[in-house]
Amino acid sequence: MNYKIILASNSPRRKELLSGLNIPFKVFVKDDIDETYPESTPVDDVSLYLSKLKSSAYLKDIKEDELIITADTVVVVDEEILGKPKDKEDAVRMLRMISGRTHKVITGVSLTTISKQLSFKVTTEVTFKNLEDEEINYYISTFKPYDKAGSYGIQEWIGYIGVTSIKGSYFNVMGFPVQRIYEELKNM
Repeated sequence: MNYKIILASNSPRRKELLSGLNIPFKVFVKDDIDETYPESTPVDDVSLYLSKLKSSAYLKDIKEDELIITADTVVVVDEEILGKPKDKEDAVRMLRMISGRTHKVITGVSLTTISKQLSFKVTTEVTFKNLEDEEINYYISTFKPYDKAGSYGIQEWIGYIGVTSIKGSYFNVMGFPVQRIYEELKNM
C-alpha cells in the first residue's frame, strides 16, 4: 500500500471491519460536515453523493501520501430513505416499515487522495420476517438502535431473529462493504 489510510468515521462497526483487513489506519473525524443533499438526488444515489461530499471536507487536511475513506449508508423502503431514528417512536415506525418486506441497504464509499478520487456504491437487499410488536419493542429497549440507519443492526438480536434472506454483501448492511473496499484499495 502506497498510502497511509485514514478512516473518516466514528462508527465502531466501520472501525472493526476495516481492522479486520489488517491494514494499518488512523481515524480522523470532522464534526462540522453538512450532510444535506439536493432533493432531486435519486434515493439510490444519496449515499454516494454524501460520501463524496464528506471526502471533499478533508481534502485540505490530507497529505500527499494519505488516502481518506469516507462512507455513508442509507436504508431505502418504497423509495423513502430511512436514516437514524430521532426517537423511540421513529424507530418503531421504521422497523414496522421493514417488517415482512425486502428493503435496500446502500453504502456509498469514496477513496480520496490529493490527486484522485474513486467513489462507488454497494447495494444489498435484505428481507425481514413479519416482526411482532413485542419483538420490535424488546429490540429498541434492549439494543437502542439510535445510531443505525433504518433503526437496526443486522449483527444484533433483530438480525438474528428477523432476517430471512440477504442478497449481496452482509458487511455492507453493517455499513462498510469491506470486500469491495479491499479490492479498490488494491487497485489504487
